[in-house]
Amino acid sequence: MPFVSTPDSTVHYEVEGTGPGLVLVHGVGGDAERAFGNVVQPFRDRHTVIRPNLAGSGQSMDSAEQLSVELFAEQVAATAQAAAEGPVDLLGFSLGAAVAAATAATRPELVRRLILVGGLAHTTSPRDQFNFAFWRDLLTTDFTLFKRFAALQAFSTPLLNGFGHEGLAHALDDEWPPGLARQIDAAARVDVRGLLSRIEVPTLVIGFAGDQIAPIEGSRELHAGIGGSRLVEIEGEGHMDWFADPGQIVKLTQEFLA
Repeated sequence: MPFVSTPDSTVHYEVEGTGPGLVLVHGVGGDAERAFGNVVQPFRDRHTVIRPNLAGSGQSMDSAEQLSVELFAEQVAATAQAAAEGPVDLLGFSLGAAVAAATAATRPELVRRLILVGGLAHTTSPRDQFNFAFWRDLLTTDFTLFKRFAALQAFSTPLLNGFGHEGLAHALDDEWPPGLARQIDAAARVDVRGLLSRIEVPTLVIGFAGDQIAPIEGSRELHAGIGGSRLVEIEGEGHMDWFADPGQIVKLTQEFLA
């Protein structure tokens, strides 16, 4: 159970496999296992797969007054240096996409290639601010209501219906990280637009046309801001549909890394 220290935190991470480093960065409410437990196997034969728990998740600890993209990027950089030899391929999902972009922009010597999945360049829009404020209010008022709303936002209608009544009821038993509220506050302050032009590594941006948490416009903005990047838009999928069937994202990532 490895840990690495930064000036403001101790980061708990998971590592397995052999080969060049591939760092997977989760988003709000995720952790190393919850977000990426079912995507490690396809990569570990050719990559050292590294999954940090950002502050607020897993056994990571911090002394920061508030969480931020800058703190998370510092944690990702420290984990990459501790767990891999040489530059790593970096995949970030949701808030993790903004963190991965910030890492590639500020620590270019650590990153070889960049994959941004279901991400946002900023959350300053009225819609995003309204959404994250509602998340905070729901979380404070009734955690079960928050989880029900999160499921409705995160998954497409076909996938939710596929879960069935029993599957959806079981989703309410899901455990969320202890620092969820602090991570939501950090997500409400994201703005990496000023960093995007500094990213010079090959970059793949993957967006979901049916995403209600990180609407497709966010992926388009990331693509527009990163010179030479490639954008793939996946029709019909919600923000977290790929957790149920990661095959398409894995295939796109493997082809890009190859």
